[in-house]
Amino acid sequence: METKTKILVIEDDKYISNFIAVSLKKEDYEVYISQSAADGLFMFSSYRPDIILLDLGLPDQDGLEIIKELRQFTEIPILVVSARGQENDKIEALDMGASDYVTKPFHMGELMARIRVAERALSLRGGNAEETIYKFDYLTVDYEKRKVLVDENEVHLTPLEYKLLLLLIENQGKVLTHNYIIRKIWGYEAAGDNKSLRVFMANLRRKIGKGDSGCHLISTEVGVGYRFLEE
Repeated sequence: METKTKILVIEDDKYISNFIAVSLKKEDYEVYISQSAADGLFMFSSYRPDIILLDLGLPDQDGLEIIKELRQFTEIPILVVSARGQENDKIEALDMGASDYVTKPFHMGELMARIRVAERALSLRGGNAEETIYKFDYLTVDYEKRKVLVDENEVHLTPLEYKLLLLLIENQGKVLTHNYIIRKIWGYEAAGDNKSLRVFMANLRRKIGKGDSGCHLISTEVGVGYRFLEE
C-alpha cells in the first residue's frame, strides 16, 4: 500500500488552514492542523510529519523560534507561509533553516509546486545516497572522479567553485541565502562577505554555462540568494 506524505500545517487562521487542508487532502496528502506553536510542536512529536507548513505570526510563539527549535533535531522540509513579505523576513527565516518561503496571499498552485519540490528533496535524501554521478540537462558531475562536464566536455573548477556547485545541487529547488552559502563554503568567520560570493558565483555560472546563452541552471533571488533549478 502506498504511503501518503504527511503534512503538518501550523496556522492560526482557521480559514487559511481549512483551505490548505481541503486542497491537500484532494491531492491525497495526510494532513494535520494545528493553530498554535505549542500544539504544533506536540503534533510534530506525535505524528512525525514529512513536511511542515508554518505561519510565522502565531499567537503563543513566533514561528522563527519554532524553526530554530525544530532544526536542533530534524532536517525535514519546513515551508514558511506568512504574511511577512519583506526581504529581511525571508532571509531571516531561510537563514534559520526554513526550506522555502511563500508569501500570503498565495495561489494554491504555487504552494503545491513548492510542496512537490520538498517531496523530491526528501526522495533524493532517502534514496540516492550511493549515487556517484549526477546528470541534469547538459551538466554532469562525477563525484568519485571529481569531474564536471558540460555537454560531455570537462570544465575545470577551483575547489571552492566545486564545493559551491555541490552545495547548490544538494539543495536544488531551494533558495539558499547569501549568509547560508557563505557559512557553508567559507565558514562562520567570513559571514557577510557577499562580494566574494558574487565573484565565485559569476565564475561558476560562466564555467558551467553554454556559450552566449549563459547558465540557466542557477537563478538569482534578488536580495536573498540563489536557487539551483530543480529536476
